[in-house]
Amino acid sequence: MTEPRSKPQNPNFSSGPTAKRPGWSLDQLSTENLGRSHRAKGPKSSLKMVIDLSKRLLRIPADYRLGIVPASDTGAFEMAMWNVLGARGVDVLSWESFGAGWKTDVEKQLKIKDVRYFEAPYGELPNLLDVDSVNRDVVFTWNGTTSGAKVPNGDWIAEHRSGLTLCDATSATFAMELPWEKLDIVTWSWQKVMGGEGAHGMIALSPRAVQRLETYTPQWPLPKIFRLTKGSALMEDIFEGATINTPSMLAVEDQLDALRWAERIGGLDALIERSQKNLATIRNWVSDSSWVDFLTENPEHQSSTAICLKVSHPQFLALDIEAQRQFIKSMTTELDAKEVGFDVGAYRDAPPGLRLWGGATVEVSDLQTLTAWLDWSFHKVLENHLA
Repeated sequence: MTEPRSKPQNPNFSSGPTAKRPGWSLDQLSTENLGRSHRAKGPKSSLKMVIDLSKRLLRIPADYRLGIVPASDTGAFEMAMWNVLGARGVDVLSWESFGAGWKTDVEKQLKIKDVRYFEAPYGELPNLLDVDSVNRDVVFTWNGTTSGAKVPNGDWIAEHRSGLTLCDATSATFAMELPWEKLDIVTWSWQKVMGGEGAHGMIALSPRAVQRLETYTPQWPLPKIFRLTKGSALMEDIFEGATINTPSMLAVEDQLDALRWAERIGGLDALIERSQKNLATIRNWVSDSSWVDFLTENPEHQSSTAICLKVSHPQFLALDIEAQRQFIKSMTTELDAKEVGFDVGAYRDAPPGLRLWGGATVEVSDLQTLTAWLDWSFHKVLENHLA
């Protein structure tokens, strides 16, 4: 194929950290809080502003607590599991690497005895109707960042339930509508849909989750950075901007910049619409392609953020798994060299393929341009392979 003439304005298509918002530049960030204590009035006010803007943009219910916690979404979700699990039986869902990681923690670290596992291969979902959300705690990811498969809605979660739902929503918040009344603990990180910097996580708690925290003491010790209660009371200051450990105030200002941008363009509805248009762009390209398809075949389960693709060309499928991985690596090397598409290879544990970020900070025009380069790189590598 002829090499495309145009290049994406922003070639960053990584699934985390993700592309910065359109028009972003470092010199637009406020520096007045840098070099100051995060507990001083100004920095603490900025931390609280991240909480308040996030809560408003996401339309989180007024009686939910929202706080900033250490170690990105991983730290936030570990905090959730270590604080509340063990009080009753648990149903754990996994269909990609992060869900598998939560399963490992429940099974190997917390060693909860009354647990049921519901698993599915990459690109698919387990049967959600088998989950007992009435009587048991439920652990799951809303959006499979490494598989491209998401739950379609919250209809499978009981409205009236005794257990808690723990939802890792790091690639879903700010890109998908979440049924907050069905979710008791929700976590995410700044570096996914909003294009922020790493190391900071967010945790949202329903009143039912707060009640569990204040009435249940797990049998295992909790590290300091995991503690949400003191005695039998919730540490309310965490949800007012008093972080457990020292945050990066530069990362805080960067997140505020992203949140203000989101408000300027129309809030959550606009963010969702941008992500859906990105997914539609890839769907149109795939429908016309002779060599690529979605890893997740059910359209209702296809993620609009972590868009995972598989190569369906017969000559690729005839290769063994290691040769397929090398084929994809050759494609991504070509794209890197041309500076047209960075970090688009599938996650290391996923089947060989491509993963394109389609969150709101990515422009449709850049994805459209990228698809021509994907066609070019595939056919160039295929030609070299046949030679």
